[in-house]
Amino acid sequence: MTVSADLQQLLARVALGDRVAFRRLYDATAPSLFGVALRIVRQRDRAEEVLQDAFVNAWNRAAGYQAALSQPMTWLTAIVRNRALDELRSGARHRAESLEDRESGAAREIEDERPNPLRLLEQAADALAIRDCLDAIDGPQRQCLALVYYHGLSHSEVAGHIDSPIGSVKVWLRRGLDKLKRCLESLA
Repeated sequence: MTVSADLQQLLARVALGDRVAFRRLYDATAPSLFGVALRIVRQRDRAEEVLQDAFVNAWNRAAGYQAALSQPMTWLTAIVRNRALDELRSGARHRAESLEDRESGAAREIEDERPNPLRLLEQAADALAIRDCLDAIDGPQRQCLALVYYHGLSHSEVAGHIDSPIGSVKVWLRRGLDKLKRCLESLA
């Protein structure tokens, strides 16, 4: 059985509330997912918090995982990446709010930032559109896009990973992004 199939089985058991399967899923995926979070937030303590939040999210959303739509690591990496980006945005927002609070001396009411059901549906539709457009891109362009987007690798890291010149990686990324853009624009 492949690693992907093992992870799919673990996710299915997690969806049923199996804590042992959740622990095994964590042990199998946390090191590489931590690397994704760390590359994005660039601080170990923030990356640990992102990883913890992402696994809570995975525990709560495991029943929604569909193996036909993505590989388990792709799904988990997307959760970590999105949470890390949220962390970056919230850090910038908190700094701006603390400056405003100090200037006005007033306490501000904290808004619920969770997406509403309509926004969740829009995000799911966007994810499917992106996946369909990525499926239309082939070869090294798709591989480079996946390594940059899902794994947070830099251009030089991608070049080392796929053993290709950095100039080629940059061209493939640019062409892949152009194809992705055209595809998404045609869907809009």
